[in-house]
Amino acid sequence: MTERFWNASVTDLLRVRDGFDLRAVDPSSTPGTTAGKKGGQAELAASAQELRELQERLFAQSRAGEPERVLVVLQAMDAAGKGGIVNHVFAQLEPHGLQLTAFKSPTEEERSHDFLWRIAPRVPGPGVIGLFDRSHYEDVLIQRVREFATADEIERRYGAITEFERGLVADGVRVVKIMLHVSPEEQAERLSDRLADPAKHWKYNPGDVDERQLWPAYMSAFQIAIERTNTPDAPWFVVPANSKWYARVAVQRIVIEALQGIDPQWPAADFDVAAEQSRLAATLELRWP
Repeated sequence: MTERFWNASVTDLLRVRDGFDLRAVDPSSTPGTTAGKKGGQAELAASAQELRELQERLFAQSRAGEPERVLVVLQAMDAAGKGGIVNHVFAQLEPHGLQLTAFKSPTEEERSHDFLWRIAPRVPGPGVIGLFDRSHYEDVLIQRVREFATADEIERRYGAITEFERGLVADGVRVVKIMLHVSPEEQAERLSDRLADPAKHWKYNPGDVDERQLWPAYMSAFQIAIERTNTPDAPWFVVPANSKWYARVAVQRIVIEALQGIDPQWPAADFDVAAEQSRLAATLELRWP
């Protein structure tokens, strides 16, 4: 960690507490640091090895039967920077210990089951960092705003989500839920950039403009979902995301501190190290015929 970059614990600053009000979060702010983009890029690079080592220790200890794993849930409005988080934070990790799931609109089969039916199989196994690009929270966000489900069903889902996540925690999953909070003005600029660049047209969805028209309803849905599902063991973090560099280093630091909380350890050897050193030394004179 670059000590000069963070002047306070970003985890403490961004973690949702009692009385949380999304309207009070400035999407352009950079809590915990006075550095700018250049400093943020340096911090991202400087802490990448720290994150990789923690990941490797987590994976290694699972080989000895330890159940701990991490599930990072990313939620945001369109163009808030989820793709950048994946590419600049998680792409630096070892692929064998990373599981990425990007949830899209449910299929006909998925809609025939309870909303958590498609989520449970994608929970990471022991030693793995799982990343949900969107998640079960879509079922209390867009489904609430667009009234795809009844009010009673949405209400039931808040309780079902809390119970589901409580079970994950009991099973050794460290649940980290992150909302990337972007302003409507910043989103409009990013969507405009996509339209101006033919190489980014594939990233543009005309439906994004339709969803923008419902911005107040979405913010209300986020506020309610966060309030109803924020728990001590499965907390929410709201990350100001107008500055892409800040969102990336903040998410990186939140994940690092979640892993530090687990404190994964290198497993002890289950063989005689000295004996194996002797056996290896005896092979040093081998030559190809």
